[in-house]
Amino acid sequence: MNDPARRARLNAIKLTALVRDHLGGSPVLVPDEFSGGAALHRGEHAWVLLDQRPEHGLGAALGWALRRGATELHIVAESATGLLARRAAGFSLPITVWHAEGRTLAPAVAEPLTPSAEAPAHHLQFVDTIVASGAIAAVEHGVLSGEVEGLEVCRVVDDRYTGEVRLEVGVGAHDRDAFQMMHGNRPTAEALAVVVDAVVAHRRPLDASHPLGRLAHERALRSRIVASPSLVGATEVRVVPPPVPRQNLKDPVPCLAIALVDGEAVLVVCSTGVDLDVVPFAVDARLALGIERCIIVMPARDRVAVQVLLAAAARPAVDILSEGSTP
Repeated sequence: MNDPARRARLNAIKLTALVRDHLGGSPVLVPDEFSGGAALHRGEHAWVLLDQRPEHGLGAALGWALRRGATELHIVAESATGLLARRAAGFSLPITVWHAEGRTLAPAVAEPLTPSAEAPAHHLQFVDTIVASGAIAAVEHGVLSGEVEGLEVCRVVDDRYTGEVRLEVGVGAHDRDAFQMMHGNRPTAEALAVVVDAVVAHRRPLDASHPLGRLAHERALRSRIVASPSLVGATEVRVVPPPVPRQNLKDPVPCLAIALVDGEAVLVVCSTGVDLDVVPFAVDARLALGIERCIIVMPARDRVAVQVLLAAAARPAVDILSEGSTP
């Protein structure tokens, strides 16, 4: 459906029907505007339907409810309700997530976190090659890759047909395939070193005029913090995997690190762009790693008032630090 106005009207009708069927009778429901779905309230009880990308909608829904003084929030979605229920439990405002099936609403069951897998032992043989080329070796959810200033430039894979393990060079799957076709016989270490040099030229500092400088800004931010722990008042910072795997390299997704601050482990969440879901992401990461104290670091231009509101509503509260400010 390409007509946003028509989609919004249909979502409003859908949410009203679902809530009235669920509550019974004809309760007074006041509709309100909400981008990405529909919203209404009944007294101080807020109801939000997440239509598009519901897995990323908790922050926007909660922000909408908090700004309207709601004392209880009900979220309705047709997918990702297990993830939403898990993250919703990390806030002080009571939130109920409902899974919509036809005209029926059922309470969502919080989906457990999946522990991050270790990379297979036969993949780890490439760590030395990655490091020797000038890249940083990283493991996320069982995948060994090499990064330059936060940008992935290589990945260890098993051939889907032969089972052969190899280090593929390139930024993203399509780039790796193209590089393999053009330079298949070139020694991997040599090929990777050439790519690393090319990427560094556009990542240190970030060159927004070049495609390589427009990707993974949040990971470039984390790279700067790892290189200079004092940016977050730490003596040491190490990279850790996110609570859920990244789906691709192009979409900006917050990334994590653990900082040692005054002898205490602190979770650092790096984010760029105005991301209303960064606080729910941080709450999820805190649960996954078992670390209570959490700091979200972002450029000052990307910090908006609703993020501060969400951070205060987290249980316990999350701190937000603008890049360049004093920890």
